[in-house]
Order: sequence, then structure tokens, then C-alpha cells
Amino acid sequence: MEMVPSEEKQLVPKEGIFWSCRQSIFEEMQKRFSQIESAAEEPRVLCIVQDTTNAKTVNERLTLNLPASTTVNKFYEDVAHKAGYVNGTFCLAWANAGHMAPLDQAGEMSLVLSGFEAGKKNFLQLTDKDGEQPQIASDESGTADSSGLDDSSQDRFIGPLPRDGTVGCSSDYSSPSYSYSSILNKSETGYVGLVNQAMTCYLNSLLQTLFMTPEFRNALYNWEFEESEEDPVISIPYQLQRLFVLLQTSKKRAIETTDVTRSFGWDSSEAWQQHDVQELCRVMFDALEQKWKQTEQADLINQLYQGKLKDYVRCLECGYESWRIDTYLDIPLVIRPFGASQAFGSVEEALQAFVQPETLDGPNQYFCERCKKKCDARKGLRFLHFPYLLTLQLKRFDFDYTTMHRIKLNDRMTFPEELDMSPFIDVEDEKSPQTESCTDSGAENEGSCHSDQMSNDFSTDDGVDEGICLDNTSTAERVLKPKSSLTFELFSVMVHSGSAAGGHYYACIKSFSDSQWYSFNDQHVSKITQDDIRKTYGGSSGSRGYYSSAFASSTNAYMLMYRLKDPSRNAKFLEVDDFPEHIKKLVQREKESEEQEKRQREIERNTCKIKLFCMHPVKLMMMENKLEVHKDKTLREATEMAYKLMDLDGVVQLDCCRLVKYDEFHEYLERSYEGEEDMPMGLLLGGVKSSYMFDLLLEIRRPDQAFQPYKPGEVMVKVHVVDLKSESIAAPVSVRAYLNQTITEFKQLIAQAAGLCAETMRVVLERCYNDLRLLYVPNKTLKAEGFFRSNKVFVESSDSTDHQVAFTDSVLWKLLDRHGNTIRLFVSLPEQSPGSLANRTSCPKASADSVDSFDGAKGSRKSVEAILEESTEKLKNLSLQQQQQRQQQQQQQQTSSNSDSQKSSDHSDFEHIESPAQELDAVSQPSQTENSTRVASDTDNQFPSEERSDSDVNNDRSTSSVDSDILSSSHSSDTLCNADSGPLPLANGLDSHSITSSRRSKAHEGKKETWDTAEEDSGTDSEYDENGKSKADALYLYFKTEPYSQEEGSGEGQKSLLVHVDKRITLAAFKQNLEPFVGVPSTQFKVFRVYANNQEFESVRLNETLSSFSDDNKITIRLGRALKKGEYRVKVYQLLVNDPEPCKFLLDTVFAKGMTVRQSKEELLPQLKDQCKLDLSIDRFRLRKKTWKNPGTVFLDYHVYEEDINISSNWEVFLEVLDEPERMKSMSQLAVLTRRWCPAQMKLEAFREVVLESSSVEELKEKLSEMSGIPLENLEFAKGRGTFPCDISVLEIHQDLDWNPKVSTLNVWPLYICDDGAVIFYRDSTEDLMDLSEEERNELMKKESSRLLKTGHRVSYSPRKEKALKIYLDGGPTKDPGQD
Repeated sequence: MEMVPSEEKQLVPKEGIFWSCRQSIFEEMQKRFSQIESAAEEPRVLCIVQDTTNAKTVNERLTLNLPASTTVNKFYEDVAHKAGYVNGTFCLAWANAGHMAPLDQAGEMSLVLSGFEAGKKNFLQLTDKDGEQPQIASDESGTADSSGLDDSSQDRFIGPLPRDGTVGCSSDYSSPSYSYSSILNKSETGYVGLVNQAMTCYLNSLLQTLFMTPEFRNALYNWEFEESEEDPVISIPYQLQRLFVLLQTSKKRAIETTDVTRSFGWDSSEAWQQHDVQELCRVMFDALEQKWKQTEQADLINQLYQGKLKDYVRCLECGYESWRIDTYLDIPLVIRPFGASQAFGSVEEALQAFVQPETLDGPNQYFCERCKKKCDARKGLRFLHFPYLLTLQLKRFDFDYTTMHRIKLNDRMTFPEELDMSPFIDVEDEKSPQTESCTDSGAENEGSCHSDQMSNDFSTDDGVDEGICLDNTSTAERVLKPKSSLTFELFSVMVHSGSAAGGHYYACIKSFSDSQWYSFNDQHVSKITQDDIRKTYGGSSGSRGYYSSAFASSTNAYMLMYRLKDPSRNAKFLEVDDFPEHIKKLVQREKESEEQEKRQREIERNTCKIKLFCMHPVKLMMMENKLEVHKDKTLREATEMAYKLMDLDGVVQLDCCRLVKYDEFHEYLERSYEGEEDMPMGLLLGGVKSSYMFDLLLEIRRPDQAFQPYKPGEVMVKVHVVDLKSESIAAPVSVRAYLNQTITEFKQLIAQAAGLCAETMRVVLERCYNDLRLLYVPNKTLKAEGFFRSNKVFVESSDSTDHQVAFTDSVLWKLLDRHGNTIRLFVSLPEQSPGSLANRTSCPKASADSVDSFDGAKGSRKSVEAILEESTEKLKNLSLQQQQQRQQQQQQQQTSSNSDSQKSSDHSDFEHIESPAQELDAVSQPSQTENSTRVASDTDNQFPSEERSDSDVNNDRSTSSVDSDILSSSHSSDTLCNADSGPLPLANGLDSHSITSSRRSKAHEGKKETWDTAEEDSGTDSEYDENGKSKADALYLYFKTEPYSQEEGSGEGQKSLLVHVDKRITLAAFKQNLEPFVGVPSTQFKVFRVYANNQEFESVRLNETLSSFSDDNKITIRLGRALKKGEYRVKVYQLLVNDPEPCKFLLDTVFAKGMTVRQSKEELLPQLKDQCKLDLSIDRFRLRKKTWKNPGTVFLDYHVYEEDINISSNWEVFLEVLDEPERMKSMSQLAVLTRRWCPAQMKLEAFREVVLESSSVEELKEKLSEMSGIPLENLEFAKGRGTFPCDISVLEIHQDLDWNPKVSTLNVWPLYICDDGAVIFYRDSTEDLMDLSEEERNELMKKESSRLLKTGHRVSYSPRKEKALKIYLDGGPTKDPGQD
């Protein structure tokens, strides 16, 4: 047996050690379990604490599940820890206690002994202590978590603010919990943060850096604003001054920057634009210089931030040097040189590379003015003067030419805390006698430095020579300064976290007061250490290879600020006592404003805000408003406030109004407040809350009435009395009942309220839409019947025999069923459409709000009937004339065309209309009965079908799919589609009784019919069989019309109807009912539904019901033939290849399944002649595929639609007029559009079509050579880009296209020409490009830009540009007509 040493240095069996370890582990686990069990046996107290200290935190709930033995003192500590407050700065009180007595914080009693209930929810409120808000616990506040820990071990937040639900943006940083209330109290660091408006972190970082710069802050304080000279709102220096004063004196944790951005001329949209912090620095400094002109601070930016450098070129043969002086405000340092695989490791390396000269040799030789020839030369930059505040930009954003995207370089680059710049200063400048000074600067020096090293300096439109140093010391004196004077101290690191597409900025800044580093991350300010600064170097722990950046941390330094270490110039911050007088006044104003804001917040925190409703006695409409009342105001005072808020003074007396608890969703009066007029609203509403689960209603009574008390627990019932004789439903009467009342007791209650007989009363409950329930069990309670807070019932108490039949067979059920499904529609008829109102039922929709009768006034319709009858006769004559003309044309075409053309279906507006008089008689005949609840259909009359043909917006020929999306939504599959007098099959063929609803009719014996007859192959809803006959005869549901006068502004000839119709009717039946009013059969008009903004979409699915319609929807009727089975509406566009606008709309037509292309062309000929004035021969035009604006496959005459050519609803096709007979005879041929490019003339010739027998490149070249005369060996071609006509600027075509691709066939990469219509450019390779002068080039560029903009094509490729960062000196952008 193997022996091993034990803990006592004795040899024991190896298995023994295993079992001893196992035993010890088991004992430890048993001990732990016993502790858990003992803790589990102790009862727990669930505490829910609501933070009411601020209106923004009132919705926050803190949940603590504590042992019952927990003391109150420990409970306070737990709440403080979870809420993030300092213990002892807040109080806890019971939420349901009227006196709100706080718990004793020093109490040592357990929670159970203090009144907490174990096993139940205990609701408490966190409130202010002595009127002061709770203090926010910070990392240094000494809470339980941070006590005893030094700064280095405490949690610090210097990284980007994490999104909700995420741990953080970087594993290097941790973040504390944050709530809105934390911005109300100043950070323990003593510094104030800035609120991020949306994406203004870059602005916050720069502002905090400038604020922490003593020289800049002091100079800003010394500037005095003159209100008489400028509006303070748009004064950038004044708003910065206010911001700095608030940052120094405010007691808040963070303040807003909206006043500063408003002075920039920015609107709210700018807050959502992230910009580069270095760009902002330059633009802001430029704006400050402009604003500070003629003041003491006019040269402040140059004195603090401006340096100088020399851009030189030295001849290596004679030593002659040409140079000029440039100024800079920051030094851009390259992270990774272009083409290099390794990045610079430090700022010193990047600076050395910045001044490293390059040799100009070979083809890049420099022309020396002294040597009078091209010589090798050395070109570079030298620093002449460093500014007092040195700004270094680490150029981390680059462009990847492989992926053609912007990228961010996350490589590691170190930077020292103290930077010695003496090695980089030019000490040889004054020693070279062979130099020629050239001090051009300003606008002329733009681009004089390397584009990847030097950023543009500021514009010098003000005339200041930036080459002149503004320091008092001369250049020679500065150059000879000792190295110790060029030591700079790091004090700000602006960090970017994210990618090139976006990210987050924050600043790490060292205070010159205590040399402590702080993280300024928007509203968060916290202490950090040197280790945190080193984390911003970027990179990873791995190598510095090419791919190291991809795996590095995305949080790294982007901009560094150093200050020159010079005790004679290094300033300290101005203290409050040393402020200039105007700043002291500003501090006092801001202090008063902050106190006022605090008082306002206190008022807001104690204000109850709740929705208020009132039925206005004069306007007779429900008014809505928001009642804001202090929690200590009484109900009587709140009623008076609501009375004034609803503007009832002079309308009703105040004593006729009262506030009651109201549920607006269920229209339910929950309770009234009798005897509680003097109770505070805070107690009445349950405290101050951000939102309430109920509303208030200002109830109004008549002077002779008394208010009815509403008790909690009651339910409200709206009772509608039904009169079977007049078939009317009365307006509702409100009755309040209890859920435990029986049906018998409820009937007695209704009998008293409505004056009906309880013995013969029938009560019908409408539980929800389409659900009617007859209440016939006397002893059943209202709760058991399904009553809720707010209910609707219909009662009838006649002595008729209707109550003896089954409820679903009764007249009452039919009347209620019709009432619940009838909608009111406004129908606009065609301007010339006649119609008749004669012999139509005059039954208005049974309204719930008014007593409606089925007997309408007939005298008011006589004049309208006469007008409609007269226009009917006119339209009949017009229809007969058109019919005769069409028949004559058709006979002529039949004699001249072949027999196959007879298969095509006719599609003129009024084709195949038999005598309109017969149509009208057939339609109007079944509607002779008066006082009918429905309009029956003549069983011999068959109505046609339509397909969902298109979705055209009114007066717009363009294609749209909106109608398809909106109206193709599946409606209720159990919608009834027949009248109640017969069988009631549903739209899907199911028996209506199979639906478990008491509203459904019982099953009837009879044939069950279905309306779902859509054809899958064509997408057409059709009611025709193969012979074109109607598939089913149907009985229509309720339909009734009234004449209606349209609003002002409509056409004089426009006639309108007000239609009351059962929404379960199908569109086909609805159209058939409209036939007498339109004056033509339903096959000859279309129905358009009018949506918002007067957009019209055609409704074409005849099998669908009107269930998607609702009351007061508008419908427009337009004349035009509807589609039959297998037909498609087609838009025809003319293709004009050499016109500026190659796509021109011609007309709408109809193609049918099985029709050949030649037959469709024959159908088009008369339409083109009549509508478009195009007199064409059938062999001199072709049809071809249209894909957006691109011409595609050429359709041959023998092609058959739906067999050879896929066709769909809303199809589009090109019509192309031919100059010669059709050359395309086979599908194996390929038709391409070619265009010659003439470089010597700088022009493009017209398009010419080339028909190829194969996809061979050799054949294409031969055809092009034969057509153009260019020798085959000199011919080059390229495929056009983009959509037809593939326009491109003549200045770009010669070099931008892929000329002469190395392929042998056209159907392979990179050409992929597999279909007709491709665009091919070709040229003569021996033809040289025209030499253009600069003026000629500019003029040609203008012409090309104008031409391409008119055709809608871009001039050249350009990625989406970001919005430029601008600061407007006059407070806002000016409108520039030429600006995009």
C-alpha cells in the first residue's frame, strides 16, 4: 500500500488521507447547513421603501427581506446602503399612517417589536430630515462599504458611463449606482460635474479642462460683459463665464450646459451629434477670438495656446533653404505611420518622427532657385516656439484602404507626466546664412505641412499675421532659453472610449491646487490615481504588431494638455473673495436662482399631479386637463382650482360642482368624497406620486338636483331602453348597483330608474364586443353574470310575444346585433355619377347616444332625387354612346386581327355594359319594401369581382404597397356575411353557431356557403366561375343611405352619401348596393378608402368584409372597370434611352393570364392612340421588363403571360418605340445598350443597341468595331455602373470605369451581364484625352454637375458626410440657399 506523509509528519495510507479530507468537508458542510436552517427558521420581514425625497425618484422602490430580529438602527443602515444615502440624513415613516410618524433611528428594538409584520409586505416612505434632502453617499463618504479603505482600494469611476443593464464599458473600470437624485448634491470631491445632454460628452470634457486651467479661468473672469452691447443669451464668453462660476460655487452635483450650447447657436438636434473634441477646441477658440476683438482678451488664445514652426526645404547641393513660418494651436501626432506595421511607442517617438525630415529625390526632386535645376533636397518641420499651454492630439482615427472604412487605432502610446521639449526646438535656424525667409502664413499655408501630420491652423481673415510671435521676448531669446524652461507638466488627458463610428469622451484632470488627479465623466467626478492614468495609454499587454490594435482596449488617451513649468507665469485659481466685482454680482444672481430652483423643486416634490375630466355643460364634450394641487390643499380648495381650470366661471355655480374618483378607461365613477371636503389632497390621493391608477372627474349637477353618493364597491351600469315598435335604442341612463345583487333585485332597480315594468322586463348584458348575454336566472348575482366596474345593458319591457321565442331568434337580438355592427361611412360619388335615392330605406343607425327612428324626413330628399335622376339619364346616354363606339371598334379589330386575339379580355371603362336602365331596374327592384331592417338582393342579379389591383395614391401614378399592407390584414374569420333571415354561414364556411357567443345566431338548416374564392395563381378575389357567372347568391346585411352635404372647398359637382351599413357585409355586396347611386354596375367603378392626409388606397378584395372600417371613415368612388379573374392592372412606361428623363409614364391597362405579348400589344394600340396620341405600328414597338428604372428582358411576341412571363398585381412594363423592325427573335439573343466615349472631344455619343447572338466578348467587340469603325485591337469597353442610364461625369469616365476587363464571356465577374438592357461604354484606346485649361475644366465641371444633378445621378462617389461642427457667432445658423 502506498504511504504518504500526513499533517503530523507521519506516514499514513493514501486512502486514509482521502477519507479524512472527505470527512472534514462533510462536517464543514453540515455546519453551514445548520446555520442556514437556523436562519431559515427565523421569520422574515419584507420591507418596501418608497423614496419620496424627489419627484424623479418617487417611482423608485427599495425592497429588503430582513430577519425579524433586525434592529431599527440596523434597518436604517441597510436602507442607507441600498439607497446610496448617508445614514442619518433621512427619515423612514409608515406609508399608510396618516400622521407619518418617523421611526426612531436610534432604536434598538427589533422590527417585529416596532410594528413590522413578519411574512407580510410592510410599506414605508423615505422622507427628508428637517427639510433637508438626504446626502448622497460617495466613494469617500465613509459608508459601511468604504470605511477603512484607502483611496486606492475604493471604487472609482473614470470609464464611460455604462448602459442600463450592462456591467460597464471596460473591465478596467467600475461604476457606482447612479440615479437622477445624485445630481442634486455636490460630489465629495468638491467639484461639480456636467450633465450630458445626449451626446455632448466631448463638450463636457473640453469645458472641464478649460475650467481646470487657472490662466484661462482667471482671464475669463476678468472679462466683463456689457449687456447693452449684446444679448446675454447669444454671448459665448458670458455663458462660459456663468458656467465656470456655477462649476466653482454651485452646491449641485452636476449642472446643465444647455445655455452654453444655445449661445453656440445650436438647437436640440446638435445634442445628438457627436463631434471630435479637438475639432471643437479649435472652433471654440476661433469663436472666442472673434467675440473678444477690441478687448483685453483679444490675444488670449494666442498667448496661451499658439506656437510656431518652420516649414522648410533645403537643397542638398548648394545648401539653399526656402522656408515659411506657420502657427499651430495643437500638434497632431501620428500613432502608426502610413504603411507601417508597428506603432510609435511613446509621445517622444511620435514627436521625433514629426520633425524628422524627408529626402526629396528621384521623381520627387526639388527645383532649386539657386541651382536653377531639380536637385535632391530635404523637407521637414522645425519648432520655433512652444506655447505656454501645449496641446498634443494623438491621431487615433485613420482610414483603412483595405476595407474603405474609418478605423480607430488602439495601439499603446505612453506619455510622460513631465515632457521635456528642448530636444525638439530649432537651434540651427539663426546659424544658416544661406536661407531665404518666406513668412507666408494664414490662409496661404493651408496644406503646407504633411497631411498625415499637421492639422490646419486657424483662418486669419482678421488680418493678424500668425507668423509674428506675440510674446514679448524675441525669437533669438526664446531659442537660447535653457532646456529647463521647456519642461511641460501634464494636467489633462481627454480619453475616448469606443470605435471610429462613435464612443464616449471623458477627462482625467490634475488639480493645480492639490496635485490630485480627478476623473470628470459627465456628471460624475471622482478621485483617481496614476495607475488610472496609465490605463489610458491604450494597447494591450501583448506585442506592438500590426494586429495588436484590433485586440487592444478601446479606451485610450486622445488629447493631452501640458502646462509649461514656469513659477513666474504659473497662476493659481482665483478664490471667491478675490473675484472681480462683476463676478461677485454674477455669483449672487446665480445663488439666488439656485435657491429659487430649490424652492421650486420642493414645491414640485409636494405637488399632486393627476388627470382631470369634466363633461362641459355647454360644449357637451368631455374636457381633459391636468390638475396640479399641493398635497396640503384641501378637497374644497382643489375643487375650486378644478372649477377655474375647466373655465366654468359664469357657466355653472361652484356649489354645483364636486370632485369624484374616476376611471377614464372604463368610464367608471369609483367613489365620491362626502364629508371629506377638508381633508388634504395628499391623504385623499394616497400621497404624491408620479402617476396615479385613477383620475378625477369634476361632476356637475343642475341647481334643482342633489349629488348621488358613490360608494366604493359599487358598479356602474349604463342602461339603454329598447323600443321594439319604433326599433329605437334610447340614450343611456346610469344606475349603480352591487355585485352581490340578484337579477331580480337589479330589475327592480332598473324599473325604478327607467319607469318600466319589472315583470316583463328582459335584460341583455353586453359583456364585450360581439357578446350579448340574456340575464334570465332570477337568483343569479351580477358578479356571477360577469358584471365588472363599468357595464352596459339593454332592457326591453313590452308585452309582445317576442319574449316567448329563443333569444337568438327574437327581434330584440336582431335589433341589438344590427346596432352593434352598424357603422357610418361618408361616400363621395364621382362628379358626374348619377344615382337615385328613391325607394331606399331611411333607417338611420341606431345610436347609443340619441333616440333614433327608422322613419326619416322624406321631403328633404326630393330635390336631391330630382338632381340625381337627371344626371342618371345623362350618364345612361353617355354610356350607350360609348358602348356603341366600343362595339364598332371591336368589330373592326376582330376583322383585322387573327383569331388568337379574341382570347384577350376587354378593359375599357364601360365595356360590356348592357342597358344601364336594365341594370338600375335590376338593382333597385328588391328594395321596394319600406321600414325594412335590411336590403335584400335580387337572386338573379350577380355582382362581379375585383382583384387587389394596385395601391395608388390619389393623382399619383407611382407604385405603392401601402394599400396592400393595410387592407390585406386578416379580418375576423367568423364575420357574418348573410342576412339574419336566412342561414348564417361565416366567411370561412363555418356555421355561425359554432362560435361560442350568445350573440351568434343558432344554427339553421341549409346550404353553407363560403366567400373565400381567391385564386392562388393570380391573387384575385373572384366570385366568378369559369363561365364568368356568379358563384353564389347572397342576402345582404343592413344598408341605408342618406344625402349628405360635403364641407366647403369640395367640388360643386361632387355628390356625397351618408351610408349606414353593417360592417359584416362584403365589399362585393357593398358595391352592389351602391350601384343605383353611382349609375353604373359595380364592375365599372372602384372603391377607394381615404386615409390621413387625404391619401387614397383602392379596396379590391371583394371577399373581405368592412370590419376594418370604423365610424366616419371616408370612401371615394371612382369610375373605371374592375378586374376579372386572371386579370392584372399594368402600368406602361415609355423607354426613351437618349432623353434626359428616360422613363415616362403612359397609361394604365389590363393584361390577362394566357394572353400573348402580341395580343397585349394589339390591345395597347387604340389606347395609346386615344390617351397618349401615339400612332404606332404593331411591329415598330416592343414591350420589355421594367425593374425600377432599368430596362430588362425584351418580351417576344409569342411569349405568354404567366407561362413565359411572370406577371403580378401592380406590374410595370416598358414600351420602347423601334426605328426598325424588331431584331430580337430568340431568347438566346442578348440586347445591350452601347455608348461611345470620345476622350479627344470630352463627350459621350448617343445610345445604340447591339444584339448579340451569344455572350461572347469577342462578338461584342466585333459588333462595336463594325458599328464605330474603331480597329478591333484598339477597342476597349467597360460596363456602366448604377441605374439606367448609368450617367457618369465626362471628367471621371476615362479613369474611373474598369476598362477592358480580362474576361472572355459577358456573364462572369466582374461584368455579370446575363439579361437584356445592360449599358456598355466603349472607346478607342489610341485616342488621347483632351488637354483642358483650369478655366475650361472648371467650366466643364459646372456643366457636368448641373447635368448630373438634373438627372438625379451623383457627380462622384462620396460617403455619407457627418454634420459639420459649427459655432454661430450671431446665435443661430443663417439660411444659405446654396447649402444642402
